[in-house]
Amino acid sequence: MMLTAAFVLLGISCKSTGKKTGDEEAAEEATMEAPADNTLSQAEMEEGWMLLFDGSSTNGWKGYNKDSFPEAGWTIEDGALKCIGSGEGEAGGQGGDIIYDRKFKDFHLKLDWKISEGGNSGIFYLAQEIPGTDIWKSAPEMQVLDNERHIDANLGKDGNRKAGSLYDLIPANPQNAKPAGEWNQVEIIVYQGTVVHKMNGEQVLEYHLGTPDWEELVANSKFAEYAEFGKYREGYIGLQDHGNDVWFKNIKLKEL
Repeated sequence: MMLTAAFVLLGISCKSTGKKTGDEEAAEEATMEAPADNTLSQAEMEEGWMLLFDGSSTNGWKGYNKDSFPEAGWTIEDGALKCIGSGEGEAGGQGGDIIYDRKFKDFHLKLDWKISEGGNSGIFYLAQEIPGTDIWKSAPEMQVLDNERHIDANLGKDGNRKAGSLYDLIPANPQNAKPAGEWNQVEIIVYQGTVVHKMNGEQVLEYHLGTPDWEELVANSKFAEYAEFGKYREGYIGLQDHGNDVWFKNIKLKEL
């Protein structure tokens, strides 16, 4: 009997051992561990994570300085919380900014966002509801942007209006945002005044509230005239209506 035929009869392949490579095993483990959209894995539940959006309702969310969720301007689409663009920029927002109706102090926030072509939005944190004023006058903002098309990408200073940046203050570095229409995974960590932004698996900036460096940064910015800006260590999570289509999902938070 020929040697090749013997291998066939024994069920042995010369081309494959049936064993998985390291990359294949890692990919399989990641698939097994990753929870479905807008759900928590068993490990996340044990670690104390909470869902701020369940993919099918607006429970827990309301309009900024309002008693209920906006009747227009926001919707749920394919398991994502969507701001419906007006095509007229910030002044044309139909629903206004929204907040999760609970204040958080030290926390780790994770979420995914996707922006439309030429779009602009933002993620606010440590926000205060101050009657008669806008959310951005108290809350730091992680920028959400189509870096390729929106003019904000070329305004500000050193790219501090590009995606992932502390809006108009500190640029995201590295700048690793994905193009319009693709999902970006971001994280915001706040702990005893230290704030970290992460985007697509990389830390892109860090700063420290209340320090001399922070005070100088704000004093030399457009926020200098707003006494409430960045002064609070506890506040609301907010999503911006800037008049453009933008989607958010997998919004989850762990208190630290």
